[in-house]
Amino acid sequence: MTTFLAFVFTLGVLIIVHEWGHYRVAVACDVKVLRFSLGFGRVIWRRQRGETEFAVSLIPLGGYVKMLDEREAVVAPHEVHRAFNRKSLARRSAIVLAGPVANLVLAVLLYSAAHWVGTDEPRAVLGTPNAGSLAEQADLRAGDQVTAMAGPGEDWRAVPSMTDLRWQLTRSALEGEDMRLQIADAGGHERRVDLPLSRLQARDVDPTLLPRIGIGVPWREPTVVDVVAGGPGDRAGLRRGDRVLRVDGQAVNDAAALIASIRAAVVDSKTREQHWDLLREGAPLSLVVTPALVQDRGQAVGRIEVIIGPAPPTVLVRMGPIEGVTRAVARTWEMSTLSLRMLGRMLIGEASVKNLSGPLTIADYAGQSVKLGLAYYLGFLAVVSVSLGVINLLPLPMLDGGHLMYHLFEGVTGRPLSDLWLDRFQRGGLVVIVLMMSLALYNDVARLLGLQ
Repeated sequence: MTTFLAFVFTLGVLIIVHEWGHYRVAVACDVKVLRFSLGFGRVIWRRQRGETEFAVSLIPLGGYVKMLDEREAVVAPHEVHRAFNRKSLARRSAIVLAGPVANLVLAVLLYSAAHWVGTDEPRAVLGTPNAGSLAEQADLRAGDQVTAMAGPGEDWRAVPSMTDLRWQLTRSALEGEDMRLQIADAGGHERRVDLPLSRLQARDVDPTLLPRIGIGVPWREPTVVDVVAGGPGDRAGLRRGDRVLRVDGQAVNDAAALIASIRAAVVDSKTREQHWDLLREGAPLSLVVTPALVQDRGQAVGRIEVIIGPAPPTVLVRMGPIEGVTRAVARTWEMSTLSLRMLGRMLIGEASVKNLSGPLTIADYAGQSVKLGLAYYLGFLAVVSVSLGVINLLPLPMLDGGHLMYHLFEGVTGRPLSDLWLDRFQRGGLVVIVLMMSLALYNDVARLLGLQ
């Protein structure tokens, strides 16, 4: 229910703000607005306010502002001057552009509010890098803390949290730029490491990007947090508070490495015994643990029904009024340009189409962010608002960007697009949008089923 309500609220806020942008600029340009609708299809609720009907329609995935227009219906002579099609090209373009701009402005406000509220984010302390990843090749180790980073020709900038580190790595990987990291190890010794992100192909930028880089999972202590009664861990004698040191003689540096070793305890479709060395209340202890064999997303893995690893160490990231707004503007710009480049690379096959997400992923993330707290949800709203603004600026018929392309044609040629070509473009645009939505929905389902 939390996920559903968060999803509905998210869509409602973003759609209303988008359409409100169109509506307010239309009113400012003296265009008569007939209907302001949240949703498409059959109207299920309506209320008249002055000359505009405000409505809620059956299909909630969008909305529209219906304006007086001679191309759609006969207009009374005394109202012709208020028809959308009679306004200047500049005013019509401003009305069309106002929706995406409203979403981008909202994103700045939401990011600012999130920065002011502040979030408890995981510190940029690294877990064990994935085998074969760039981080492993660069000799990064569990417990290393990234204190600063810099791209080619850039000054060093502090890394306040794991969230910031992930964002900068994703952005740099898409640009094909190597990164330099300043590291402080568990003993307090500092060193600098080059992370060769340029080795990644552009098409490698997909949801598995961070695991291939080997950075993204924050460090957690390899400690038993809870034990399910009667499970393999309980039968082996594990108890809450046990600190695992070694498994089969191999040192265990963090919770992620311990979990990976448990999952990998499968040989010829059977699990094998593991010899664990641990500390219990400061005293050394050795146990034999035999994981149970389970199927996880179509793969046979070991499981001991034990919760391993407390929450990672966190740091409060909060900004003042000016810095919060400045960072919000910068993040909105970065997100917008990153989204456009990603869409462009997906179009020419240089990035995976797995990056495309739909309503199921949005609903899932909405629910998760609400549970994490206000600042997280505000940040999530900002991300989706940027995405909605950017997508609507794409030069596709039926989107705001498509209408702006029609206006550009009119500005260059001095005449509007013919009704015949307008109809053809609208039909073609509908096909493209349906295909994009279908692909996004497929990706959503594949993620939920563990196929991606």
